[in-house]
Amino acid sequence: MLARKNIIAILLGIELILNASALNFVAYSKFLAGNMDGQIFSLFIIVVAAAEAAVGLAIVIRFYQINESIHIDDAAQLQG
Repeated sequence: MLARKNIIAILLGIELILNASALNFVAYSKFLAGNMDGQIFSLFIIVVAAAEAAVGLAIVIRFYQINESIHIDDAAQLQG
């Protein structure tokens, strides 16, 4: 089974993707461009990742309070 059913694991995956992109921008800035553009983009990505983590965890905590579960299958009732 390749699909993740846990909300925490999905948020962790999003964080890893954002951190990898920030690392790529810093590496690009260091080795190819020689300027600070990649590091500035990396700073913006870190800010977005922090905001995503705060909002995402707040949603997960509220979802757990309501459903006492953190599985994605239980989130279908949130639609419409």
